[in-house]
Amino acid sequence: MQRVLALSAGLLVLGTVAALAEPEPFRVSGLPRGDSLTIREAPDADAAPVETIPVGRRLLGFGCTNETPSGNTWCRVKFGPAVGWARRRYLSPD
Repeated sequence: MQRVLALSAGLLVLGTVAALAEPEPFRVSGLPRGDSLTIREAPDADAAPVETIPVGRRLLGFGCTNETPSGNTWCRVKFGPAVGWARRRYLSPD
């Protein structure tokens, strides 16, 4: 239970820090043509999906972190009205 609370508090802080970052334009890349990037509710591959974004589409990033359960770098992103987390390795500066 304490681990869940600590993880939730950490994600809240990450979300707050990311929300304060200057928007940075990105483009989805690094996936096979015709594939899509799934943005998630939390910076974790097991988190619930929020939206899928086709390769080549633009989105806004609001800060990245590798302080995640997996140690992978995730970025807070916005695509249309959808806001979530995406793996940094699939985002190219636009």
